[in-house]
Amino acid sequence: MIRKTLSLIGAVFTYAKIGWWGLVMPRVRKNLVVVQAIVQGEEGILLAVRSDLRGWELSGGSVEEGETPEAAVCREVWEETGIEVEVDRFIGDYVRTGFRPHTAKVFLCRQTGGKLSTNWETLDLRWFSLDAMPDTLFPWFHEPLADAFGDQSRLPVSKQNDQGIATIFEAIRIDLAMRMTNNGVG
Repeated sequence: MIRKTLSLIGAVFTYAKIGWWGLVMPRVRKNLVVVQAIVQGEEGILLAVRSDLRGWELSGGSVEEGETPEAAVCREVWEETGIEVEVDRFIGDYVRTGFRPHTAKVFLCRQTGGKLSTNWETLDLRWFSLDAMPDTLFPWFHEPLADAFGDQSRLPVSKQNDQGIATIFEAIRIDLAMRMTNNGVG
């Protein structure tokens, strides 16, 4: 009970930090580009739970100066999960407007080595079957997963979606569900 109470108190600070990042930082840092990996392994698709806003998501992060997006996605996956990956193909650009505007470059990757390990940034890592994704997967990851494994052309896509108030409330619902249960999984 104490652990859940502390987690909920921590959520308030997390929401304040994310609110700052989502509302103020876009005015300071324009055209943010991040990379995200759909990691495919023998056991399914790898999802992670980060230590800030809790919900299942794809691994990824920022591209460092002088780094290619492909190199960045491999580095980010290794830093967050402990596994090594190789890029199979570029899925596409997902331009997210509204709250926390950015462009996510999403890659389909496969595990080539390493061992899963959590750290201060990543609280949990699990493999999920594509047809059994958790209810606490953040909504903005559904479309890239569908594009990676759908029947459409294998050409990269370019899509735009708005992260408005409904998306914010859904993220909060997922975060609270994760904080109150065993990471929102069965």
